[in-house]
Amino acid sequence: MKINDVSKLTGLPISTLRFYERKNLIPDTFVKRDVNNYRIYSEEIVEFLNDVKVLLSVDFSIEELSLLVNQQLNLSYEVKKKIVEQKIKEIEDVQKRLKKSKQFLNAVLEGKANFQTKC
Repeated sequence: MKINDVSKLTGLPISTLRFYERKNLIPDTFVKRDVNNYRIYSEEIVEFLNDVKVLLSVDFSIEELSLLVNQQLNLSYEVKKKIVEQKIKEIEDVQKRLKKSKQFLNAVLEGKANFQTKC
């Protein structure tokens, strides 16, 4: 597939795909060059990029993702595992805060919270 096809299938702008390549976020296994030096993407890149979008949505940074996928860095499995475990902890912390916020808002709605405005 050409970059335009990947853009259409993933909903990512071409500029974003090129940015991901510059940041080493797209492994070389997904991209080859044809005789005219155009990028040719494998079909598997669509699923990979959809996974990237999910990871970005849970606040992985481009740099963190690059560390996980950039094979040239030769990071050990343990280092990558720690990055993922840290992100899971951050998500769990956010979930706890959201749960407390939801409980408070429910208490406000029920008139049980010490809050200036009754709903």
